[in-house]
Amino acid sequence: MRMKPQYLFVIAMIGVVALYFIVRSLFSAAAPATAQAKTTAPAGPPSVQAKLVPEVQRPYDVIIRGRTQATRSVILRSETAGVVAAAPVLQGSFVKQGQVLCRLAVDARQAALDQTRAAQKSALLTQQQNEELAKKGFRSPAQVLQSQASYDAATASVRAAEIAIGQVNIKAPFAGVFDHRDAEVGAYLGPGQPCGTMIEIDPLLIVGDVPETQAASLKVGAPATARLVSGQVIHGRIRYVSHDADPQTRTYHLEVTAANPKLDVRSGLSAEMHIGAGSGPAHLVPVSTLVLDSAGRQGVRYVQADGRVAFAPVTILEETHEGVWVTGLSGPVQLITVGQSYVAEGQKVRVAQAR
Repeated sequence: MRMKPQYLFVIAMIGVVALYFIVRSLFSAAAPATAQAKTTAPAGPPSVQAKLVPEVQRPYDVIIRGRTQATRSVILRSETAGVVAAAPVLQGSFVKQGQVLCRLAVDARQAALDQTRAAQKSALLTQQQNEELAKKGFRSPAQVLQSQASYDAATASVRAAEIAIGQVNIKAPFAGVFDHRDAEVGAYLGPGQPCGTMIEIDPLLIVGDVPETQAASLKVGAPATARLVSGQVIHGRIRYVSHDADPQTRTYHLEVTAANPKLDVRSGLSAEMHIGAGSGPAHLVPVSTLVLDSAGRQGVRYVQADGRVAFAPVTILEETHEGVWVTGLSGPVQLITVGQSYVAEGQKVRVAQAR
């Protein structure tokens, strides 16, 4: 009996499906064995990139923030009373030592001087006359000494009157800048009241505070370079480092003196000071290689001779475009430049040269 075509098609489809499941079961049985073989295969050590970083001798600079400051700043005060008769110097002007900044009215001081000079002449004549009479026996030694004392007293009065007249001129005690005027013409000044403020900015001071960890490396006379907020760069030397720390900040006050002949650097500018503190071994490392260990210390990871990873805490000396100069490493080191964040101390690694 002949089967219908549709029955033959159904039987063929059933055969294909059965064959599919038979083949699938055979491959499924072989797959676990292959996966198990792959799992049990030993894994190699992780790979990192490293480059040899040499040790070099490099000058050490201590970097601190500071500001420029006048070497001297003095408020000029009147020694006597009077009305300001002249103010010949504009504030902000450079003045020489001894130049008059404020002049008070002389008033009756000149008359007082003239009177004391007249009394001095009279006392001198009396003293000379008594000496002549004493030679002739008409004056006693006591009278001669008394006339001499009167003359000395008159001379002292003249000197006092001259000083009083000299005090009407308030003069610059040193060469510098008359930075601020407090008294104008017509103002009355009593003793101790200010005429103005003088500052000396040549030489100029750059002052700052040094951390206690770096104070011992700074010596008087060491060279210093200051980069100002204005973009100016000035050079000088340390003139003073305090020996007693500030009890609040635990820092030491430092002063650097620098020439300022053109007076173009002003007082009060912020500055970054680089101060020479000797020289020693250092390494130039990329910024990206700096990591933190489990204790929170900043450092780098490198590969030892046995192929194991080690960590070294470092101190940053200076940041440059090429990288950062650090201390804390010894000799040439195989510095890990790629993969340093994914390996641990003591772990064995495979090293590939950094690109």
